[in-house]
Amino acid sequence: MDWKMKSRQAEDVLIEDLKALISINSVLDESTADERAPFGEGPRRALDWMLEEGRKAGMTVKDIDGKAGHIEMGEGEELLGILCHVDVVPAGEGWTTPPFRADVRDGKVFGRGAIDDKGPTIAAWHAMKMVKEAGIPLGKRVRLIIGADEESGFRCMDRYFETEEMPGIGFAPDADFPIIFAEKGIAGLVFSQVPFSGTGPLVSFRSGSRTNMVPDEAEAVVKLPEEELLEPFRGFLGDNGLEGTIESAGEGASRLFLQGKAAHAMEPEDGVNAGIRLAEFLDPFMEGDAARFTSFVSQAFGDDSRGRFLGLEFSDEISGETTLNAGVLTYNEKNGGEVAVSMRYSVEYPLEEKLSRCRRALEGSGFGMDLSSDSPPHHVDADDPFIRTLQRVYERQTGDPAELLAIGGGTYARTLKKGVAFGMLFPGRPDVAHQADEYAVVEDLVKAAGIYADAIAELAGK
Repeated sequence: MDWKMKSRQAEDVLIEDLKALISINSVLDESTADERAPFGEGPRRALDWMLEEGRKAGMTVKDIDGKAGHIEMGEGEELLGILCHVDVVPAGEGWTTPPFRADVRDGKVFGRGAIDDKGPTIAAWHAMKMVKEAGIPLGKRVRLIIGADEESGFRCMDRYFETEEMPGIGFAPDADFPIIFAEKGIAGLVFSQVPFSGTGPLVSFRSGSRTNMVPDEAEAVVKLPEEELLEPFRGFLGDNGLEGTIESAGEGASRLFLQGKAAHAMEPEDGVNAGIRLAEFLDPFMEGDAARFTSFVSQAFGDDSRGRFLGLEFSDEISGETTLNAGVLTYNEKNGGEVAVSMRYSVEYPLEEKLSRCRRALEGSGFGMDLSSDSPPHHVDADDPFIRTLQRVYERQTGDPAELLAIGGGTYARTLKKGVAFGMLFPGRPDVAHQADEYAVVEDLVKAAGIYADAIAELAGK
């Protein structure tokens, strides 16, 4: 079967379906959450849209409490899973066009979720339809499993696998091609200020809304006059190529705002952490508890995303370096400071030993550390027949070598006993997930659909 031709023929409908899915603002919204829509109205509508597409295609559809669902075709005892998600991270600032009104230009589809994960979801969904319409005989069932809470903790998959069948093999089209056979562990660390007496000129500080993104904005209110900070702040911005504003907050206080650059938490150095940068500027002006907060942020995260100051650094041959993203930074004069961190730790990372070392390193700093969450590393052996099959498919469809990769991101592949992440970001393409003006390249969308169709036919065909 010429899957390249089949996918090219589907280009227009691939684009239209991606536009339709992007137009649904599916950011987690607790304010509209209820029993029918546990993650909010937007994620519910996106899930419903996908399930309705499955019904229209004549496939078996199941809704799992509004948290997840699946679309299934084929027959057999064994199950191939394709795990996608329809929720997205918040849009943030800096968009050229509205983030939830897909714009097609320059061979790209722009919009929040275009590459993470609505574009890959549409490519995989159309791959299933192409295999079905081509009449390929299947010896396994093929199930598109759709989650609505991937970006906020995988609660969708936790619920799904409480009652639903675990696929024998599966892939998640939610990362990079060729094949990601290893994913780092993801630990949530919370550094809190203790003890705290409320001294110093810092009234409030906020930056970031979730730990899986590098925060692109930071704001602080300080009990220092605007005229004292204006010139130093302008100089700091200029020296570091940053943008920001300062204004009076009344009664001798000032409000400062600093703009950074968002990026995915798995590689913090791809972004500019606005919270860290603002803390670095404020540090020389602080004293007391306020100084302990800004000093801690600057020393622990300012020049290093690898955790050396905290004793958390580590690297292995399978997955590379451990990284730390200070994703949510807050301070108020009543409760003190807190830094919520996403640590992406190496496959062979000695977690307990490193956490103990970190706690010892914090002694005398005025900060303590708690482990708030942990998703262990995931790894499939490079010589597994499942991996070898995907390599053959990728090389057949692209003509390029199917190298095995390890990432710091967490995909649904880690929820499977035997699963990998498989596209759809091709080598050489910039990773714009979680950034302003996120996009999917139309050529890649089409090519990925052909690869997924070939993979389904190869893995599930008789």
